[in-house]
Amino acid sequence: MWEVLGKIFSITLIDLVLSGDNAAVVGLAIRNLPDKMRRKAALFGAGGAVFLQVTLASIATFLMKVNYLSAIGGVILIFITYKLIKPGGEEEANVSASDKFWTAVGTIVVADISMAFDNIMGVAGVAEGNVLYILFGLSMSIPILIFGATWLATLMDKFPIIIYLGATVLAHTASSMIIHDKALHLTKFIGEIWATAIPWCLAIPVLIYGIVVVRRMKRSQVPGT
Repeated sequence: MWEVLGKIFSITLIDLVLSGDNAAVVGLAIRNLPDKMRRKAALFGAGGAVFLQVTLASIATFLMKVNYLSAIGGVILIFITYKLIKPGGEEEANVSASDKFWTAVGTIVVADISMAFDNIMGVAGVAEGNVLYILFGLSMSIPILIFGATWLATLMDKFPIIIYLGATVLAHTASSMIIHDKALHLTKFIGEIWATAIPWCLAIPVLIYGIVVVRRMKRSQVPGT
């Protein structure tokens, strides 16, 4: 019994630690949806991502042999981060609420899967291949994602800088995934100090860009400017 409880605790802890980045993705993806559709989109996206993660976790031994998987996920995440923060303009205005909903769901699923490799390996390792443990652990992340992301999306409406804080976190995560990919062996060439510093050097400009954008938005809202 204690062994079972220990596994459940370990899996839950892994999910809690790794769900922060995922909540940032979901929050960014749903922020342009009407309030009543946000939680539904988060549920659909997180549910779809968890289903795929369970499937992938069941073949974790095979995935561990796939070279450059983490780096590929990082590249995908960089592209998604860019799409989430780029100005929409007229193109965004012409998209229906329904199209936005399914676009948000798709973005959540792809981004979560891109970032999920460490989560999948961690949960699969603790679960020792037991699908029920894997299912329990990954399903624990759904309420965290839904409530955390909807809360973040609400905050983003009031404080737009949070959008760019979330994007900064994702940029750091993406570049870290690439640098620490075991098949690339980059840490051997640049050392651990640079492997830690470079993701922040790449992520901080995103935050600086966000500060500039938010300031311009505030100036444009002031009459006579």
